[in-house]
Amino acid sequence: MSTVIRAALFQTAWTGDKESMIQVHEQAARDAAAQGAQVLCFQELFYGPYFCQVQDKAFYEYAERIPDGPIIKRFQALARELGIVLVLPMYEEEQPGVLYNTAAVIDADGSYLGKYRKHHIPQVPGFWEKFYFRPGNSGWPVFDTKAGRIGVYICYDRHFPEGWRALGLQGAEIVFNPSATSRGLSAYLWQLEQPAAAAANEYFVGAINRVGVEDLGDNDFYGTSYFVDPEAQFVGEVASDKETELVVRDLDLAKLREVRDRWQFYRDRRPDAYSPLTAP
Repeated sequence: MSTVIRAALFQTAWTGDKESMIQVHEQAARDAAAQGAQVLCFQELFYGPYFCQVQDKAFYEYAERIPDGPIIKRFQALARELGIVLVLPMYEEEQPGVLYNTAAVIDADGSYLGKYRKHHIPQVPGFWEKFYFRPGNSGWPVFDTKAGRIGVYICYDRHFPEGWRALGLQGAEIVFNPSATSRGLSAYLWQLEQPAAAAANEYFVGAINRVGVEDLGDNDFYGTSYFVDPEAQFVGEVASDKETELVVRDLDLAKLREVRDRWQFYRDRRPDAYSPLTAP
């Protein structure tokens, strides 16, 4: 039985309106499926601009209920049609005034499997996220999909090692990190942190970043989306730093056992010694 999963990432620029942005992503899903992809993850807040460059309550309108909102329903139908697993990073409204930065996971038969809510919420110039989101409160779920055991960590989360490890302990084989990160701020970390997390936790990581400068600010999103394996090696080329690009790569999940048998990081953990890490 093959252990190879064909996985995809999609990075793109803001089109200027929500409906055309959704259509661009629908076409990306069709293109990925045509190339044999079994799972596809979009970028953070995929159907909008990165509105956290400003603090404007008008953008609360981008939030919808998950899984009962119209975008989820639309992409459930598409996943069912194409037979592809979709990871949809969205703006979630649990109830009026209770909003999260969330990723929903849809299986290849169109069924809704659950969601991850971003835990770590920045509040710095150009990234005013506490204005829009509550911190996540749903743990670090791992989803059993037709394309394997999938976890999600969102953008700023990647700077915090604890969630990466929690996903590994839950049995993640592929962790997606949809992001909106800007040139000149975190570029020096982009190709450091996520390969390091893949090696430390011994799974594949798919890192996605949007591209371009949007009309809400001067954040220059630099793309360079990629997959990295459990040995911290890039799987194929890193994507463009300026252009829309669909990244499709084959990931051999047999490599997880090979690397874990070699290093035994999970065996040699010392959770009995880690209590100071949870001190306030």
